[in-house]
Amino acid sequence: MSPKRPFEMFCRIGMTGSGMRKRLNPPIAGLTLITLMATAVPAPSHAQLPTLPAPRDSQTSPSPNPNNVPFPPASALEGSPIPSFSTPPSSPEAPPPPAGSRPSGFSNLPPETPYTLGAGDRVRVDVFDVPEYSGEFAVLVDGTLNLPVIGAVTVRGRTLQQASETISQLYARYVRRPLVTVGLLAPRPVTIAVAGEVNRPGTYTAGAQGGAGAGTVAGQFPTVTQAITLAGGITQAAAVGEVKLRRRNSPTTYTINLWALLNQGDISQDVALRDGDTLFIPTVTDVNPTDTRTLADASFANRQAQPINIAIVGEVARPGPYEITGGGAGTGGATGAVTGATTGVAAGGGTAGGPPTITKAIQVAGGITSQADVRSVTIRRPTRSGQSKVIEVNLWEMLRTGDISQDVILQNGDTITIPTATAIDPAEATILAGASISPNTIVVNVVGEVTRAGAIPVPPNTPLNQAILAAGGFNTRAKKSKVDLIRLNPNGSVSKREVEVDLAQGINEEGNPTLRNNDVVVVRRSTVASIGDTLGTVLSPITNFFGFLNLFGF
Repeated sequence: MSPKRPFEMFCRIGMTGSGMRKRLNPPIAGLTLITLMATAVPAPSHAQLPTLPAPRDSQTSPSPNPNNVPFPPASALEGSPIPSFSTPPSSPEAPPPPAGSRPSGFSNLPPETPYTLGAGDRVRVDVFDVPEYSGEFAVLVDGTLNLPVIGAVTVRGRTLQQASETISQLYARYVRRPLVTVGLLAPRPVTIAVAGEVNRPGTYTAGAQGGAGAGTVAGQFPTVTQAITLAGGITQAAAVGEVKLRRRNSPTTYTINLWALLNQGDISQDVALRDGDTLFIPTVTDVNPTDTRTLADASFANRQAQPINIAIVGEVARPGPYEITGGGAGTGGATGAVTGATTGVAAGGGTAGGPPTITKAIQVAGGITSQADVRSVTIRRPTRSGQSKVIEVNLWEMLRTGDISQDVILQNGDTITIPTATAIDPAEATILAGASISPNTIVVNVVGEVTRAGAIPVPPNTPLNQAILAAGGFNTRAKKSKVDLIRLNPNGSVSKREVEVDLAQGINEEGNPTLRNNDVVVVRRSTVASIGDTLGTVLSPITNFFGFLNLFGF
């Protein structure tokens, strides 16, 4: 009989009980039943089958990176369009912007990766339906978990999912198809390094449980700005648009643009840090006065009101080193009266509060002199790289247009230089005399033939004619055509010159010069007064003799 004959008979008779009994003998019936059961009942899935345990120190291989796929040979690309890579969005190979500039959109942020376990983490291990194997455990200093029955399990550098798979494989020897879940209860403290343009570079531990301050919140990992705040905030020479981030065991250096955070509110730039991260804040090439004020208002700037040490030289009343605070009060410098409300030096912006600025430093040094060139003020600023940056400041622009960005915020170690003006405009001298960076008064000594001779307090940049009038003007014995001006020079020498007086003349270096502090104006006697004084001296003995004779009646 043909092999297909029983099957054909089976199909014609049908699936009735009588057909089965007539055409199927017991062996064939058993085989048919097994076939039907194999078709109706599914086989166990792959997830239910036990897997071979991996080595204890092995890790799950990462998914292939599409960037590491080998490039096809040139022959395979013939006739195919070649994509353009002229403007990569944010790849690590993209060239960085020039140092010192303010990048508007360049950044190379690290990818979001799962949390990896390490020493100090506290986890919860749950083995389904086996409570005696479940519990809370701490990752030991060697990166292992000490679990019941299976002992030490290495989890350092593994994600929670990878740790679950590893523990499940080990428990498979004792539990049939174990279901293991690993959860993070308390992350370990995060140790990070901050270097570059921060006030206190070094290594810091920022607890992810909110125990390290700096604005960290319980259960959250510290961010870039919080780490900078831990390091005392940025300096005024920080290139915040090019912050570098390096991660442990990673060759890639990521670039973070904090200008995008400050200007556009791009919160993605405030990257959450991981254990072992290193932050480096580079130095700007050119310090922009406008940027310094923006950085001073940032949340990651230095907020501690500590005095700073600066030096100011050039055309100020008392050049030298000073220790100043944000309020403008200061000590140091040349011996003499201190500045501020005590001596009457214009306080201007030197009230309590606010960061220390260049105008406050000038006020502490007694104000500018009448020879100061306020257009060419410079600030030499040291940096962490060892090189000094020079900031050019135009204080006249601030006085003329109110450009507050010219009032540069100072930092510790700055040196301010105020040069000497080559020419003085009388109109500008009047404006400077009333500015907050000038002292309230200077002292000029007017002696000789004036009504009130002596030390006369006058405003800065007061001309010679005004000083004579402040002394009460000429008396009847004065020589009104010429006076002598005696000046103590900065090098210690004394100069004396004769100035022709014309009370109707404006400010003029030849006929009506502006006076400096401690200048001496000598008003000489007229010719008639000199002759009279000489004759009086000569005739005084004769007059006295006749007076003596009058005593005796002669």
